[in-house]
Amino acid sequence: MPLPRIGKWFGVELIAVSTTEKLVAAFGGGLAILALTGISSWALPEAGAAAIIGSMGASAVLLFAVPHGQLSQPWPVIAGHAVSAIIGVTCARFIPQPILAAACASGLAIGAMHQLKCIHPPGGATALTAVIGGSAIHELGYRFVLFPVLGNAIVMVLLAVLINSAFKWRRYPAILNRPAPSPVHKSTTELPPPTHEEVLAAVRSLDSFVDISEEDLLRLVELLKTHPGQPR
Repeated sequence: MPLPRIGKWFGVELIAVSTTEKLVAAFGGGLAILALTGISSWALPEAGAAAIIGSMGASAVLLFAVPHGQLSQPWPVIAGHAVSAIIGVTCARFIPQPILAAACASGLAIGAMHQLKCIHPPGGATALTAVIGGSAIHELGYRFVLFPVLGNAIVMVLLAVLINSAFKWRRYPAILNRPAPSPVHKSTTELPPPTHEEVLAAVRSLDSFVDISEEDLLRLVELLKTHPGQPR
């Protein structure tokens, strides 16, 4: 089996971004965690701070490596962490068995984020941390939701806005990066679907990690061409 084919099976990203983009993502994520480490260490003893920083580290990956992704936007980040923290603290308080409490916290957090349209994967880690993070976190009770969780999430979003604003191709939130709508010209000539090379070239021109597979992009183009406004 050829290597590109093997890469597709394993989900290897085929669209490389520029070195500048990679450096900006690395610098932004590192700077954000530096700031949050200070906040969390001040609010919690060492062990508790390390636990909550883990979920925020995952958020840093999304906000600085995939700033235009839906899961990286302010509402998912802030609400996803806060809602998950509330659920985690509640489960830790009212479910005496730690394993069951951890499972309930993670599952309910996922369901709540779905319902509230704020899916943010690190929120699941925040819910879990509220259950298994140790006595320092348990002693905070619901104060854990406000600080450090909500405080950290807000600081993370503000840092993402500030750092990404210095680079015109990666404004944050994503709405600031949307181009002005171009006029629509009706054509009687049906255009063929884009080729593999055309899709790769178009995505590369964004110079930003796009959280969608090439296959899904092609499928969306085909659906819009054959059934505009009528998803199958």
